[in-house]
Amino acid sequence: MLPLLVDAHEDLAYNMLNFGRDYTRSAEETRRFESESGSTAPEHYGQTLLGWPDYQRGRVAVIFSTLFVTPIRRRTGDWEKQVYASPDQAHALYRAQLDAYHRLADEAPEAFRMIGSRLELESVLAHWADPKSKSHPVGLVPLMEGAEGVRDPSELEAWWEWGVRVIGPAWAGTRFCGGTRDPGPLTDEGRLLLRVMADIGFTLDLSHMDELSARQALDLYPGPLIASHANAAALLPGYDGNRLLPDDVIQGIIERDGIIGVVPFCRFLDNEWKFGQSRDNISLETVAAHVDRICQMAGDARHAGLGSDFDGGFGLSAAPAGVDTIADLQKLGPVLKAKGYNDEQVAAVLGKNWLRHLQTFLP
Repeated sequence: MLPLLVDAHEDLAYNMLNFGRDYTRSAEETRRFESESGSTAPEHYGQTLLGWPDYQRGRVAVIFSTLFVTPIRRRTGDWEKQVYASPDQAHALYRAQLDAYHRLADEAPEAFRMIGSRLELESVLAHWADPKSKSHPVGLVPLMEGAEGVRDPSELEAWWEWGVRVIGPAWAGTRFCGGTRDPGPLTDEGRLLLRVMADIGFTLDLSHMDELSARQALDLYPGPLIASHANAAALLPGYDGNRLLPDDVIQGIIERDGIIGVVPFCRFLDNEWKFGQSRDNISLETVAAHVDRICQMAGDARHAGLGSDFDGGFGLSAAPAGVDTIADLQKLGPVLKAKGYNDEQVAAVLGKNWLRHLQTFLP
């Protein structure tokens, strides 16, 4: 039997509210529907790689399901509805996305369930372990990507009560820290945010934080931390940016017993690749190389996982060759085995590492 797969980053709510995508359908059904209906989703976000039947085939048991909105200065067109110009607007949009997840779980509990506690996690996993069950619910762990929806750190307790368990302070730069294409350190507001997050028990997501602010957070944050979706910058010759992880940040995450979700996105696997180019020369072998670098640096397979970022600004044409849907990430197993990884190590990378983190840090 295939191991369970856990994906630490999927922008489901953004797609549900911005494009009307229905993730109870298969990826194939959504592609057909969007083609026939004239949806703009494929043009702007690519053909979907996600859907509940595909989760079943790929044994995707748990998803870190994001709350994500775009700062208005990064808006690229009127098609983007999930944009904010103030913390109040971000707060309202994040709440609407979180409500969308709760509504999805309420309306289709056989397909999706919210996870905010170890008890809820174990309930989902028990279902996947039941040989009599032919289909299984997918657990949703809310992750806030960019913390501008937190108008004041005093609101963090409310976000915790509403179900958020992971927070990344940045996407672009925010009032808390530098972010992608916006270099900068933690601000005083950012330091306060981290202090209150740690007091409550949130997991800190370093993805998208500028290198400087990430290094500061590694020193300052006493609670659990991860990088939900970020590759190794050293494996992309000529890379000159602040989105991927330098080796010292990877090492810092490892030393803090954190986990890094490798992203199977062609642009993060080949520095020369651009949208519109063929993906034929980029394969799961390249994804495995990023997994292997983390494992080699750690000396074990406990700190690498997957954070696909599927449907997060790219789709089918920007995924590695051989990947048609999320289910195909199971093909990474044989690739890792060919590199010398055993069954237990493969299972750890595909899902057990993330499950260990959740079993340790969920209330």
